[in-house]
Parts: sequence; structure tokens; C-alpha cells
Amino acid sequence: MDEARADGSASGGQPVPEYVPGHGLLAGKTVVVTAAAGAGIGSAVARRCLEESARAVVLGDIHGRRLAEAREELSRRYGADRVAAVVCDVTDEAQVGELLDAAEPFGGTDVLINNAGLGGTRSVLEMTDEEWSRVLDTTLTGTFRCVRAAGNRMVRAGRRGVIVNNASVVGWRAQEGQAHYAAAKAGVMALTRCAAMDLAEHGIRVNAVSPSLAMHPFLAKVTSEDLLDELKAREAFGRAAEPWEVANVMVFLASDYSSYMTGEVVSVSGQHP
Repeated sequence: MDEARADGSASGGQPVPEYVPGHGLLAGKTVVVTAAAGAGIGSAVARRCLEESARAVVLGDIHGRRLAEAREELSRRYGADRVAAVVCDVTDEAQVGELLDAAEPFGGTDVLINNAGLGGTRSVLEMTDEEWSRVLDTTLTGTFRCVRAAGNRMVRAGRRGVIVNNASVVGWRAQEGQAHYAAAKAGVMALTRCAAMDLAEHGIRVNAVSPSLAMHPFLAKVTSEDLLDELKAREAFGRAAEPWEVANVMVFLASDYSSYMTGEVVSVSGQHP
């Protein structure tokens, strides 16, 4: 898949490996993905799920135009009968419900991938209550809303579903100007572990990935080149991950290959000290 591949060697790092073909890991499953428009991890995992033979993928995103473009592109490539899209702001519980409603014509949600998050850079000395709350409400509380809503539906349906959350290595490792985002992602990790225990009796698994640096156009737009170079230098391969490399691990956690894993936070990182 040409558009999914980039050459990491251009920045002095190891080259990006060849894109991995699908192996039917999600055959027959309906997957809901939040923040699935654009060119980041959400978009990559939506594509990856379709390539892994998911029955259908329901895309959610706050950006209506980008969402429509994502649906059109995926429908053209994988079939319009396998792709649905709903504008969804995860800070709005009603919209979360509408997103999950869109999975019902496909048999209901088998897999929920919580990718929605909001970041920013600000010293704690200058951070306002509004900036703090906005990041926490989207990144942590938004994930909680989706876990609660999907979990309840899975329990009512007697479905042994799977929830995969997107955390971050900054939930473990300090980074300047990231107090709000780091606190939110650390919260996602704790939420993942506790929700896994609450849902285990129903046969529902909850895990998370914790990426370090995944390169996509939006990140390049909001991050200085100097900082990106510094972050890449911390990686063992000397490059950022491609979004699809993170998506591959999400798909593994969503699949039956990880059937005995729950409450785990899997680092998708090549960082070194």
C-alpha cells in the first residue's frame, strides 16, 4: 500500500519495513474507531481492520469534512457496505451513543478502538484550568465514556467483545510542557487496568497501546522540527513509527490471538535511555 509507506532513512534513521498484508485476524467482526479521520493512528487502524477482514468498520470523528473524505476513500477501496461514519465528539455522551448505534445494522460492536485524544504544549506555570480540563475531558473522560457505553452494550448483548485504548509513553515518562496530556494518558492506562477487571466476568477484554512517536501530518504541523528531531533521536531505530505500525499492535489486541490478555498496556516504542 504505497500511501502507507514512508522512508525513515531520509532523516538518518532505519528504513521503514514493508507494509504487512492482512491475515483475516478480524474476520466477521464489527469495529468502531474514534478519531478515525485524517492520516493518523485512527485512520491507519480503520484501514488495517478492513484489511484484516472485519465485517464492517464504523468511523467516528469530530471533523465532519475529513470524516466524509475518509469514508469515501475506504468505501471506494473496501466496499461501501463495510464502512459507516458518524460525526462524534467523545465529550458528548449522546454522540457516543449515536456512534455505537451506527454499528447495530452490522450486528453490534465487537471491537471498540478508543483513539480520540487532545494534546498541546504548555508549562504548568502558564496552563489554565480550561486548557487542563479540555485535554482531560477529551483524552481521559472521553475514553471513559466510550468504554462505559460500549461495555454496557456488550454486556446486554452477551458479547465477548474487545476494547483497545490508545495511551502514550508520556503516561510513563516525563516530557516538558505535557503535564495535562501525560496526566490524561496515565489515566487511560489506569482506566484500562481497572475496566478490564470490571468487565472480565463478562468475557470482555480491555487493553491499551502506548506509542512513543508516530509520525503523521498533523503532528508535523503542530510540532517544531527541532523537537521532532530530538524525539526521533531518542528512538532506537532513529525514526518515528508509521501510524500503521501502531495500528498493527492494536489489531493484535483486538484479535483472538490475544485472547488471554486483559488489563495490559503494551508499549509500541523503540525508545532507549
